[in-house]
Amino acid sequence: MPTGIVGEFLDLKAETDADVLAMQCGDFYEFFADDAELVADELDLTVSQKSSHGSSYPMAGVPLSELTPYVKALVERGYRVAVADQYETDDGHAREITRVVTPGTLLETADDDARYLATVVREGDGPAAGSSAASGDASGPYGLALADVTTGRFLVTEVETAGDLRAELYRFDPAEVLPGPHVRNDDRLLGAVREDLSGSVSVFDAEAFAPGRAKHAVREQFGRETADSVGIDSEPALRAAGAVLGYVEETGAGVLASMTRLTAYDDGEHVAVDATTQRNLELTETMRGDADGSLFETVDHTVTAAGGRLLREWLTRPRRDREELDRRLDAIAALASAALARDRLRETLGDAYDLERLAARATSGSAGARELLSVRDSLALVPALADAVSGTALADSPIAAILDRIDRDRAAALHAELADALADDPPKTKTQGGLLREGYDEELDELIASHEEAAEWLDTLAEREKRQYGLSHVTVDRNKTDGYYIQVGKSVADQVPEHYREIKTLKNSKRFVTDELEEREREVLRLEEARGELEYELFEALRERVADDAELLQDVGRAVAETDALASLATHAAGNDWTRPELADERRLDVEAGRHPVVERTTDFVPNDLRLDAERGFLIVTGPNMSGKSTYMRQAALIQLLAQAGSFVPARAATVGLVDGIYTRVGALDELAQGRSTFMVEMQELSNILHSATADSLVILDEVGRGTATYDGISIAWAATEYLHNEVRARTLFATHYHELTTLADHLPRVENVHVAVDERDGEVTFLRTVREGPTNRSYGVHVADLAGVPEPVVSRADAVLDRLREEKAIEAKGGERGGGGGGGTPTDTAEGDTKQVVFDLSSGSFSESDGAESAAADDPGSRGGRNGATPGSESDGAGGTTGAAETAGAAETADSAETGRLDPETRAVIEELTDVDVAETAPVELLSRVQEWQSRLDESR
Repeated sequence: MPTGIVGEFLDLKAETDADVLAMQCGDFYEFFADDAELVADELDLTVSQKSSHGSSYPMAGVPLSELTPYVKALVERGYRVAVADQYETDDGHAREITRVVTPGTLLETADDDARYLATVVREGDGPAAGSSAASGDASGPYGLALADVTTGRFLVTEVETAGDLRAELYRFDPAEVLPGPHVRNDDRLLGAVREDLSGSVSVFDAEAFAPGRAKHAVREQFGRETADSVGIDSEPALRAAGAVLGYVEETGAGVLASMTRLTAYDDGEHVAVDATTQRNLELTETMRGDADGSLFETVDHTVTAAGGRLLREWLTRPRRDREELDRRLDAIAALASAALARDRLRETLGDAYDLERLAARATSGSAGARELLSVRDSLALVPALADAVSGTALADSPIAAILDRIDRDRAAALHAELADALADDPPKTKTQGGLLREGYDEELDELIASHEEAAEWLDTLAEREKRQYGLSHVTVDRNKTDGYYIQVGKSVADQVPEHYREIKTLKNSKRFVTDELEEREREVLRLEEARGELEYELFEALRERVADDAELLQDVGRAVAETDALASLATHAAGNDWTRPELADERRLDVEAGRHPVVERTTDFVPNDLRLDAERGFLIVTGPNMSGKSTYMRQAALIQLLAQAGSFVPARAATVGLVDGIYTRVGALDELAQGRSTFMVEMQELSNILHSATADSLVILDEVGRGTATYDGISIAWAATEYLHNEVRARTLFATHYHELTTLADHLPRVENVHVAVDERDGEVTFLRTVREGPTNRSYGVHVADLAGVPEPVVSRADAVLDRLREEKAIEAKGGERGGGGGGGTPTDTAEGDTKQVVFDLSSGSFSESDGAESAAADDPGSRGGRNGATPGSESDGAGGTTGAAETAGAAETADSAETGRLDPETRAVIEELTDVDVAETAPVELLSRVQEWQSRLDESR
């Protein structure tokens, strides 16, 4: 076992569960052994070797003042970094771990986005292995706490289901998640959380989640009665809050003092927008994962980091509070109509720094003089912001009320103190002096004057020595090895006076000291040390003074952020002809000339109307691929969402009834890594909607049932439509290529058909992008294939096959060549030009060979027994027809019986269960679940 420095390092490393340890050794932080190699690989540091009792260990280090960027880089790559600092003792010095920097407790971040640390607690004690939680029973409720250590923001809530929990975590996208004892044993939920988020999942002491300990932590931090006063009475929520506080304290982030407000939020205040919907609507990033092209990127004209964070939150957490939405809309209306005042206000806002983050840096003790200068300069803007509003059309708007929330007297007092204290251009380090202004402290001024006097004596020493002793080539300088010295050229070195004592000979010169020089040096060093200690002591007191006003800084920061976010929305509304939505109490969405907020920026957009209300609550949207169905439906959802974010909307006019949730289901990719096919993902998303949506929700369905056989898909889409219409009664837009569904408008009172119009002339098809009443008559899929560049022979053949299918005639399967590639192979039994006639059975989704009689029957409308090629005469009213039907039925039954006898037991069991199901009495969701189970069992039996 190594001893010495390396042994001490390894002992300290064993005390922590951090991935990497940085240990202070004098003026450097050192990494040893495996940590040195890891850091060298990640950060391109040079590795040397440190010998310890006959062994050699890798070693890498960074200067004391440069640790922060290296720690930041490691943490942003997912590592937990422990820092051990050195301190003096009676016996010399010792080291101890003072903090552990984790993804959720990193303060030094250049990213403007919020950086949340989240804890999740499930009601109940931690389960034993193999319990229901471990098997994926994700029942709630769940307590959720979110703390942004960079701003001091602290949010707590309780959610009922695992789906709600995933939606909240996806919305906030925490950098680090701490699952409670019960949650960390739920492999399915934890796997889903890891799948949804880019942040890390860390294990924290289970005791921190204990009810008594957690509640005590919350009372100590926020006050004994605070939790009750803000409405937090949920034990899981309090346990989550206490665990966050315990983790922040244990890691040594030092930001607890910036967490001044405990904010409870209730899902009843916000619109449910689950993770799937956030992705499908591309709120903060596109389907490709790019920020460019998202809704947020489109409407974000903020000029401050805090304003951008708040605007993102408004878009991902729309509200249901009518009063708050009207207040935002009033502010945007005033800002949009007062262009000059808005521009002046935004210009002033642009000079503001991120005060919420600066407050956290001050309370953690990591703020330097430059950060305090940023506080000073931002507080100086408070009067300027008030002046930008006063005397304008904004004076009577909510903007004035937002700025009035700032305690201007306290802000002015803190600004004045900082202005009096801080030098205009302080050094980056806090110990070399020059941080504070002259006149700030009398004792410091005296030390500075004495130091300057001593320094002046040293600065003029060389000239005095030249004059007094007639020497040339004389300089006075200082270094760490020799201290202050007099350097004389070798050519005149023998002329120096006797009281010069030589200390070093160089190639062209010699260095000397004198008793007086050494005495002056001691005085200068004493004064420098005294000045540095006093100035740093005064600076720390000033920083603590700023930390004491953390709540003030947060108030100013929030006012700046809210003003900036509203001005951003107003700027976009004014520049893009957006209109104020009328918020209605009834269930409706009535849009005149609506547009898609993102698509309209990049194309000549064709506006469309939309009406959903009590009598017209379910629209079946049909039309060709690429004609704009998806855009039409998404713009409806985005107009609803923007209105409930408190924004103007892209339309000529809009009346919007508030919803409690927005749910979407669009085309999905296979998730094979998670063992889920396209159809399984589709059904799970549909299941979530059918379970979660209410009569006050907005549902967007862009194709349902397309991932399975035709009749299966139609049946599922049909049943889901009936369930949404009859049971859920949510306002719904459902785009589909199953034209059979359009007949539901004749039978369900609130269902209506709309379609995207097409102009077809002389074989040329033009998509008009205009939505009209009624269903479409075809999908134009072959035309889209042509537009996509599919080879002409394929398009022509597809047209011919489509015509035969429409006429319910047999299709000739054309023969071809095998194995030659490019037509150069040897003809097979079915030579090129040979044909076989086949009939497509829609119910099975397959072709079967047709003999001449079947072909004739298919071609003869009078003998055709239906779309699927039923036996001729089976639907005849004559006696012969009846006998034929009976004989056919008997033969079929015998064949089916023989076939069933050859099936394996599992397949027979599935068929028997399927036969016993009463479709009319089975709920759609249960039916879908059983269909998935049967398919899975059949796949396994194969």
